[in-house]
Amino acid sequence: MLSVLLPVWAGDDADHLATAFHSVTDEQTRRPDQVVIVRDGPVPAALQTRIDELAAAASVPVDVVALERNGGLGPALDAGLAACRHEFVARMDADDVSLPHRFATQLPIMESGVDLLGSGLLEFGVEVDDVVGSRTPPVTAADIRARSRFASPFNHPTVVYRRELVQAVGGYGDFALMEDYLLWAKLIMVGARVANVAEPLVAYRVGAGAYARRGGWPQLRAELALQWRFRGLGFTTPAQFLRNVAVRGGYRLVPERLRRTAYRRVIATYPAGNPQG
Repeated sequence: MLSVLLPVWAGDDADHLATAFHSVTDEQTRRPDQVVIVRDGPVPAALQTRIDELAAAASVPVDVVALERNGGLGPALDAGLAACRHEFVARMDADDVSLPHRFATQLPIMESGVDLLGSGLLEFGVEVDDVVGSRTPPVTAADIRARSRFASPFNHPTVVYRRELVQAVGGYGDFALMEDYLLWAKLIMVGARVANVAEPLVAYRVGAGAYARRGGWPQLRAELALQWRFRGLGFTTPAQFLRNVAVRGGYRLVPERLRRTAYRRVIATYPAGNPQG
């Protein structure tokens, strides 16, 4: 019923991968039926050894999709989706930690008829109990749809979705840095049933340079390309397009200290009753 989709690339840490893997397998109160590890291009020997060890000793079936070259997150996830055998697919990153009751909480909601479901998350530094922040998403379908015209309404590492529906809208595609947000927009446009659990179900490793990576010219180019794509799809109105270019584009170029503050106040936490539509 449930596959976990977990991409790995050369920059990932072997110990972090092991922690992430165990958090979605033997530490879950409701275990998945399959884990698909996508090796996105060649990886260091130590990381490859850890992948092999985890797959061999796993408490659930594991499939490893080994891509010959690093093609980016979107294409890697699409390759992994093709190897997923079950109706529901849960995303997991190689340096995060799923809380033990994540799937026990999410799967009954998915089984009730939801197509795309996320949750809140906790941000941590070096250790999982070193919580430095949180992200609270909009919960109702109406608020999710409204919020999506300004900011991503889902925390990507927390989501579970219906595999066939995601593939029917073209999957993630090759849209570097914004592939998840674009996917949510495509799903919302075809009428996907969406929801979030406000409770944090995943601990997200922030690490050094997290806010630096949210800014700069590559991020600005990706942001502008995304906004043009949204406008072309009819996902946003002309007024929303102009607002997003000004606000979200400007956010990419402000100093890191200001970006951190803006992210905490505007992007990370959803202000109930103010969907930014």
